[in-house]
Amino acid sequence: MVLVKLFIVPRSPSRLLPRLPILAMFNPESYSISKSVTWNSVNTLTGEGNQPQRQLNAPILTFGGGGSRELSLELFFDVTSGWLSNLPIQDVRFFTRKIVALSRIERDQGRPPVCDIYWGLAPTGADFPFTGVISSLSQQFTLFNRLGNPLRATLNVTFLEFLDPEEDQRRTDPELTTHTVKQGDSLSTIAAQLYLDPTRWREIAEANNLDDPRQLQVGQILTVPKSL
Repeated sequence: MVLVKLFIVPRSPSRLLPRLPILAMFNPESYSISKSVTWNSVNTLTGEGNQPQRQLNAPILTFGGGGSRELSLELFFDVTSGWLSNLPIQDVRFFTRKIVALSRIERDQGRPPVCDIYWGLAPTGADFPFTGVISSLSQQFTLFNRLGNPLRATLNVTFLEFLDPEEDQRRTDPELTTHTVKQGDSLSTIAAQLYLDPTRWREIAEANNLDDPRQLQVGQILTVPKSL
């Protein structure tokens, strides 16, 4: 069985010049994802002397918004074994610098790049792919050669979720819904199923910025505007 590696793809400002993926030298032994959700407590007033409502066991909660998810990874690098031990320059930073570069400002964008992190075939809506920017990075070097070059390194990296505002609104807007493409689906059959009118396929194509509505992939999630 082929080992599926974790890899990171920095997004390019130009679709015509995609960037090469950064492959993990070793898959992480674990990863963690955290997310905070804000709830605010409100004391309900009775109107009599502005006294708190005493009939409640706890204050009423109002939703204050969701926080960004955070993905934390520990990545290990080692150039002392296998073909790596035959490199002309023995320095693990040759590999770790690619991760470090993701935390630096890019001149063309004025900020570090947004990255897509992939690992395996995750269920729809699961942890991967994860889109985010590096919010924290630490490096620890643990083995050195006679020249003082580091040979092993452990990087602890935290990615802060980066959501496209328009895409995020599409997912949470009550006027929109989604459809997962199945074998044999077309925009016309989806429109017939959801709108009872196959001629409304253009609304789905426009909502998903589809240049070629015939190129649908099984498992692809489409945004579908709700019927008027």
